[in-house]
Amino acid sequence: MSKATTPSFILELPLKVSPSQEKILASRLEAARQLYNACLGEALRRLSLLKESKDFRKVLELPKGKEKTEAFKALNEKHGFSEYSLHSFAVATKNSCFIGNHLDTHTTQKVATRAFKAVKEYSFKKRGKPRFKGKGQFDSVESKTNKSGIRFREGEILWSGLELPCIFDPKDKHGVEAHGLSCKTKYVRIVRRRIKGKNLFYAQLVQEGLPKQKAKNLIRDDTVSLDIGPSTVAIFTGNHAELKQFCEELVPMNKRIRMLQRKLDRQRRANNPENYNEDGTIRGGKKLFWNSFNRYLETRAEISELFRRQAEYRKSLHGRLINRILAHGKHIKTEKLSFRAFQKMYGKSIGFRAPGMFMSLLARKAESAGGGVEELNTRKLKLSQTCHCGSIIKKPLSQRWHVCECGVKAQRDLYSAFLGYHVKEDILDTSMAAMSWEGVEPLLQQAVSRLIQSANEGMIYPQSFGLSRRQSGSPVKTDGVKTKAQDVVARKSESLGEGRTDIRTPRF
Repeated sequence: MSKATTPSFILELPLKVSPSQEKILASRLEAARQLYNACLGEALRRLSLLKESKDFRKVLELPKGKEKTEAFKALNEKHGFSEYSLHSFAVATKNSCFIGNHLDTHTTQKVATRAFKAVKEYSFKKRGKPRFKGKGQFDSVESKTNKSGIRFREGEILWSGLELPCIFDPKDKHGVEAHGLSCKTKYVRIVRRRIKGKNLFYAQLVQEGLPKQKAKNLIRDDTVSLDIGPSTVAIFTGNHAELKQFCEELVPMNKRIRMLQRKLDRQRRANNPENYNEDGTIRGGKKLFWNSFNRYLETRAEISELFRRQAEYRKSLHGRLINRILAHGKHIKTEKLSFRAFQKMYGKSIGFRAPGMFMSLLARKAESAGGGVEELNTRKLKLSQTCHCGSIIKKPLSQRWHVCECGVKAQRDLYSAFLGYHVKEDILDTSMAAMSWEGVEPLLQQAVSRLIQSANEGMIYPQSFGLSRRQSGSPVKTDGVKTKAQDVVARKSESLGEGRTDIRTPRF
């Protein structure tokens, strides 16, 4: 009988760490990294042997059902491709080398579980092949319970001789910490973050129960339909419609990051001239040794800090938008999309705004609130091509308005969200949509009017809104005079005489 599961949430607390304790934690994280790489390599080896076996081909040909599942289970046990088998390998590896001086058994088993889950998802083609962790790339360890290994006791984290005091918020304005500390601790995770070139450590207490709900973030028990794009989201409920751009407040740092990356490349070449050919390409053959001096490390740390700041602010903006959506309803309807395909077509926009991360956070918060995300069949419904009168007309991506012969005219994304609201079990209820259209049409018009008003005030929106000719959704500054740089040209000047030129440079 499987163990009963209870809801969980995370309470994160900063840790007060002395320089000597920081060195010990760094040594333990490095030991965990090497153990993870060993477990990952062993899991990949066992998976390869499993797939090369004759029994694997036979099991693949079986029809789907209980027999096939049991056959795969037996095949995994035969080749040792299971979580508990990898636990035994990890503990034996730890006890046979220096890692045993740094990690306890429970932490070791959790590291093995992490490696096994990565390989398991790869075997089911849910993610790419997992990579080995480089030095300094393993930043978290956790225990299995709060009874041994990493423990939380009376405001301190205890771990094999280490006593790390937690830093509490003296104000605790919304009572979040007080609520979290009143719940039972399941297990503890220690996380290292690099902020402004310094290592800071945090304790993540995995608590039993539900998180504290702030008074300002009320959640309604209603239905919300979303139409997600690479950089935009259309929101529709029975009495509200809105079209927004993901993270419109987020300022891109691409120019600064690109300058630092070029500087980093020049420093790498200057530090390692023997690793490059005369034409500037990297030498092939045997493994090269790369020198990394202080200036190079400072530049790399600055690039990492810019990416971190951008990611943290983006996550904060995602959280605000999610709270706004859940304030309208916790039952979410949206089309099932392939964000991997979005990455191929709109790589820069996806990397900058991260709609896939937004959807995963939204699904987690909705489920925690007792709701969830219902993914609609995109190919079957064809919401962007369908009208509630029943006609289906394919539109190019450049056509941002839905115009039908029946007289319906609406912004394309908002109208798709409206149709998604009337979908039940992957079937569009056109009769209900037609009945509600008369009252809904003013809502969609008001949403577009708000965008037009903001655009008139200087806000620039992407072309997908259907309001302007702008090709990119990247935010730009709206103040100041924008001029187009002209080439510097030389023209003859009568006052200077024949053959002389007057070089004019345009003023900005």
